[in-house]
Amino acid sequence: MRSLILLTAVGFAAALPAPAPMPSPPGVPSTATAKGQLAALTVAAQGPQDGYSRDLFPHWITQSGACNTREVVLERDGTNVVQDSSCAATSGSWLSPYDGATWSAASDVDIDHVVPLSNAWKSGAASWTTSRRQSFANDLTNPQLIAVTDNVNQAKGDKGPEDWKPPLTSYYCTYAKMWVKVKSVYSLTITSAEKSALTSMLNTC
Repeated sequence: MRSLILLTAVGFAAALPAPAPMPSPPGVPSTATAKGQLAALTVAAQGPQDGYSRDLFPHWITQSGACNTREVVLERDGTNVVQDSSCAATSGSWLSPYDGATWSAASDVDIDHVVPLSNAWKSGAASWTTSRRQSFANDLTNPQLIAVTDNVNQAKGDKGPEDWKPPLTSYYCTYAKMWVKVKSVYSLTITSAEKSALTSMLNTC
């Protein structure tokens, strides 16, 4: 009887679908590299919010054909994504690494700027050209854009890691590595509280 139960249990487990892979943006550094990049960042108080507008970071721009940046990331981070002739995602599934939720409608998914535009403005981007801000807001080369649950992204807002972390603690390591890489690539400053939070998150790797 025990053998039969074991066989049934094993058979059931084998029938379960494999979990969807966690989306991984390009350019996520190793832990050692991220720690080195964090150590090299300039620590400074944030600048003022004065003059900030999301319109100063043009997005979502056309990337190829009819596809804009949002649509490219939706296709990249999703599973079995089908797009119509205008590049809009009509079906697929998206696993949000911030909270582990899976969505089957693109309308439930936001494309998060890992380093928020407002945070970037206050840590160096206020002095950039519009062209550089556009590149930052549509960066598909570095780990700056990721598809996540819309209300989780809205809860994050423009907060840094000292004030907001992904609900999934298991994602702290990757999130911190992405944040540090983006700030390093764009020579943005960090606050002392931000550095402390990132150090703690990298220590979970």
